[in-house]
Amino acid sequence: MSEPESETVSPEASFGAMLQVTQTETQVREDDDDDGDGDAESTHEFKVDVCTATDMLLKEENIKELHKDQRDQDDINKQGSESNQTLSSSDVGSSTATVKILLMPERHMITVAFTIGLTILDLKKHFSLDLRVPSDIIQITLDDKSVDDDQTLIDIGVQPHGMIQFEMSSLDPENYPMRPVKPQQEYNMPDVITVRVQTDTDSYQDVVVEIERATRGKAFLGGYRHKVTKTEFHHAAVQTMPKKRPDRDTEMFSRDTQTVELKNQAQQCSKNASTQMTKIGCYVSNMEDKLITPGTYITAEEYHSKRLRAVITLQSYVRRWLAKCFTDSLRQAKEQRLAWLENERRRKKEEKEQQIRDEYHRRMNPESKADFDLLYNALKKWRMEEVERINVTVSGAERKAALCALLEQETQFISSIERHRMAAGTRNQDKAIQAFLNKCAEPKKWRAFDGKVTQMDTQFTIRAKELRDLYSSITRAQFTKDERLDVLLTLKHTVKASSRSEHKCKLTQDIVDLIDREVDLLMRGVKKSNLEGLRKRIATLFLQYIKTPAFNPQVSKFLQVPQDPADLKKNIYLCHGCNEYQSSTDFALKTNASAVGLCGRCLDLDNEARRREDFSLYKNLLRCLRESEAECSPEAKITYLLQEQDLRYLVDVLWGSQSALSGWKDLHDLLLVRWEKHLDWSPWNCILLTKDEAAAHLKLENIEKAYDVVVIRNVKQKHALARKYFSQIPAMAECLHDTEIQPAALSNLLVSKPITKETK
Repeated sequence: MSEPESETVSPEASFGAMLQVTQTETQVREDDDDDGDGDAESTHEFKVDVCTATDMLLKEENIKELHKDQRDQDDINKQGSESNQTLSSSDVGSSTATVKILLMPERHMITVAFTIGLTILDLKKHFSLDLRVPSDIIQITLDDKSVDDDQTLIDIGVQPHGMIQFEMSSLDPENYPMRPVKPQQEYNMPDVITVRVQTDTDSYQDVVVEIERATRGKAFLGGYRHKVTKTEFHHAAVQTMPKKRPDRDTEMFSRDTQTVELKNQAQQCSKNASTQMTKIGCYVSNMEDKLITPGTYITAEEYHSKRLRAVITLQSYVRRWLAKCFTDSLRQAKEQRLAWLENERRRKKEEKEQQIRDEYHRRMNPESKADFDLLYNALKKWRMEEVERINVTVSGAERKAALCALLEQETQFISSIERHRMAAGTRNQDKAIQAFLNKCAEPKKWRAFDGKVTQMDTQFTIRAKELRDLYSSITRAQFTKDERLDVLLTLKHTVKASSRSEHKCKLTQDIVDLIDREVDLLMRGVKKSNLEGLRKRIATLFLQYIKTPAFNPQVSKFLQVPQDPADLKKNIYLCHGCNEYQSSTDFALKTNASAVGLCGRCLDLDNEARRREDFSLYKNLLRCLRESEAECSPEAKITYLLQEQDLRYLVDVLWGSQSALSGWKDLHDLLLVRWEKHLDWSPWNCILLTKDEAAAHLKLENIEKAYDVVVIRNVKQKHALARKYFSQIPAMAECLHDTEIQPAALSNLLVSKPITKETK
């Protein structure tokens, strides 16, 4: 180990430290060179032996060992008094040592006092805050060898109160360089200083002193001011910390800590006074004297009765004011309640009217599959009503004729619905193509840790965006002749460039031939109406060109048919209705289905031809259920296992398509909510209520006290039936807490029992 470095501490720096002074020698020197007016008024030179309280104890033990073994002590004195201390195992881990850190490549030295029981990782965390460098980026080496994070200073070989020097560097110098710590405005006392102590007449010893920061303000003890520089020097306050009393682990009681009862008592001090009157030899003027006539004497009883009447009067007015405030608050609450009821009634009325308008708009202008299911469901209801009316009113040949007329009218309605379907399909196809192109041209997005969304365009997304814009220009009809020629020329160059760079094919050649044909017809002055078929062929072929991954690589991620023939064999099933192989996503399966049945198109066709059912209401119920459960319990998965058919069985069969409390049958106003709100939603933990009833039900704390015994028994019965039905589904069987229901318990739920009540 190299010789300890000596550090000079200014007088100002010693204010924040508390040191124990063992010897002090003061010598006043006068400046002989000055003629009486020196640079300083007085100069003091202090020779101080500085050590901590721990060093004093260690020093006494060192003196005892010197008398026992002089030879060993001579070797120990060369290394300093800090390296020859014999400490117990518990004191070694809490002892400190001087750690010098050399920052590379700036070669800036930092000296700190560090506990030798801590690891190198703790040392990295200590310096990561000052250097603003993550601890995992910092690398500490000793003799050009990396030091592990789990090693302590004791493992490295550092002795208590010893000294060691490390080299610290950064694993990522470009992003996290090792910059020296900026010096502060004023000097701060370092954590460790080295003091040279005179032990004998000719021998000196270097002692490492740890600086203990003061926790209280420094007392002002005076000082000096330099005459020339006007610098002030204050006397240092040297004081050790008070020793803490040991805890005797005994509960002590003292009379000083008892509660004192305070008592106030007024005192009247005596005061001497005198009166001067007119007499012989003394005249007192009576010009300012007043004649006082005594009034009516008021007894104590009269005084207290008067005060009581005044208090009663004040109380009556205050009570009247409080009663008025209370009645005003009741009146205001009543008005608010009535206004709220009126707003709710108006809101419900507006929602009902809006619902009727939306349904009417869906019937008159159907766009989606759900709209056409609604039309076919309405047609089914109308047909059933007409058949019932015909069966009641007519019979025989007239009945057959009426049924034939009804069949003819139904056929006309179906034909009209299909015409609307074809028109909507054309409109939806254009929207689907535009949505498909926008999805291909959409840039890549990801969300950072701070919530900001970053977008990035790749070469494939840029290519898809150019093709999308070119397709939009081709399909637009509001173009002049010159603009149309420019668009066709751009399309021709794009197709030719891709055919030269990629490979020639029949598709690109057909597009080029059609473009040349339209250009030739435009130059001949052919009308736009005669060019509609040709332009549609160009748009169709160019859309096929866009959907080819060889010309548009980005589109390969969104094609339903995979390009790899090996992927076609995966997840492919045979539909028994159309006898075609379809992907697994084209089959609508129930939760209790054990085999693949009909595909989605066959099911829709069968529904329109036979059952004509409308599942839009059940879809809305399932959507509201999933949204509410996603807010309450994001990890719940039972709601996502249910399908529209399962929810229909739960609503129609188990709950009878009506509210469990009020019997309301409009499905637009019904919701499925939790029966016990602290448990996740499941078919055996739900209840069908209206929106207002559901909001009130979720606010209940105790269900047993809120509902009657009959209501609770009916709900439990439906829960038992739902548990029995859905327990057959393997995916939901895992979510059941109790998969088997005892027959006795089930009979108790299903059989109604008389309720006995005590009457007075």
